[in-house]
Amino acid sequence: MKSFLCDDFMLDSKTAQILYRETARNMPVIDYHCHINPKDIAEDKKYNNIAEIWLTCGDHYKWRAIRTNGYDEKYVTGNASDYEKFSAWANTLPKCIGNPLYVWAHLELKKYFGYDGNLNAESLDKVWDLCNEKLKSMSARQIMKNSNVKLICTTDDPVDSLEYHKIIKKGNDNNTFDIQVLPAFRPDKGLHIEKPGFKEYINKLSEASGVEITCMNFLFDAYSKRLDYFAAMGCKTADNGFENISFKRETEDIPAGKVLKKALNGQELSQDEIDIYKTELMLFLAEEYNKRNLVMQIHFGVGRNNSDRLFKLHGPDAGADSIGGYNCISKLAKLLNELDKINILPKTVLYSINPADNAALVALIGCFQNNDCNIKPNGAGKLQHGSAWWFNDTNTGMREQLINLANNSLLANFIGMLTDSRSFLSYTRHDYFRRILCDIIGSYAENGEYPGDINYLSKIVADICYNNTNDYFGFGI
Repeated sequence: MKSFLCDDFMLDSKTAQILYRETARNMPVIDYHCHINPKDIAEDKKYNNIAEIWLTCGDHYKWRAIRTNGYDEKYVTGNASDYEKFSAWANTLPKCIGNPLYVWAHLELKKYFGYDGNLNAESLDKVWDLCNEKLKSMSARQIMKNSNVKLICTTDDPVDSLEYHKIIKKGNDNNTFDIQVLPAFRPDKGLHIEKPGFKEYINKLSEASGVEITCMNFLFDAYSKRLDYFAAMGCKTADNGFENISFKRETEDIPAGKVLKKALNGQELSQDEIDIYKTELMLFLAEEYNKRNLVMQIHFGVGRNNSDRLFKLHGPDAGADSIGGYNCISKLAKLLNELDKINILPKTVLYSINPADNAALVALIGCFQNNDCNIKPNGAGKLQHGSAWWFNDTNTGMREQLINLANNSLLANFIGMLTDSRSFLSYTRHDYFRRILCDIIGSYAENGEYPGDINYLSKIVADICYNNTNDYFGFGI
């Protein structure tokens, strides 16, 4: 039996241990999709206590676990004290056997606070005091530096002024902060025409772009101007989130512009009209991404805000989302094909929240691979199956994603892990992923399925952990 979080935990072969110790552990971190608030980096935020950085930052993973352990909402998003919320989490964590939350939490305690024990009801006061004392001399930027982070991409709305990115960039230029923090374009609020607040959002987009949006051409112009602004600020990627993938082209009877005008007038839309608007706007955006050599990321399949009670209480991202959006693959194939057949398909990363889509997505990306985006030859492929996402970034989920990719595509060309997190302590998730990666690659060599050439195996590991991501997005670091 291995001891808890020993140096070789999750590494079940000698080859895996060598790959992790000599290569994976030492690779820098590029976090190309996260929800860190750039304001916190610009202001080099400090935290008053461990609950503030762990629980009140919007970690809906932990929130769901605490609710599942029978705690009232007061101890999750309510008015309980930070200590009381931390106590609820400390009492919940021991129940998380088999859940990555257990390992992630203890990796964070070990790496950032030097705590080697187990967090539970008996140790919560000791951990509370230890972490809070350590936090007095820690800040957002220091945590990132201590995590060997080289670059992150935040998630930013097209109407955002990116004022905090400007402050961070000024620090980079003055050599006071050497981690790149780039914006990522996230146009969801303007895509989801059926959602409440759409008209108000279009007014904000008009104001930010200087374009009065009264028709599709003006909407396109507004988005184009904002894309130019983001690109000038170093943006390398655009992330697009969908519950269900839409694909329905406009017709003479139902042009997308007519749908937009109906929405702006507060009229109810049919599902066909919603699908037409989303399809035409998405095709336009994808072409614009391609023009600017931006990577298009598409996340899909989430069943959003299933609990009206939680939505009314806390709004979105409260931990009431689930796996939904079934049967998206055929529509996604049509969307990609529409772009590919006229050679405007950008570099694309595809994520489904449904693990049942793994094999289908790997098969789908193989249909559209080429190198018309000038990716380094013999490097990462133009289309990527994104890392195991959300409900899938577990030990089992990551393994299934990696094995599917290995079985039916080129694992060695994979662009690796991201945190998708709002917390500065989440960089240990890269370590968790790297251990799983080394264990899988090591097993292929140990089983005689691949030569046991440590140098070449190490190159594969290094590429997946860092090099492929750097080359694919064109970060140039």
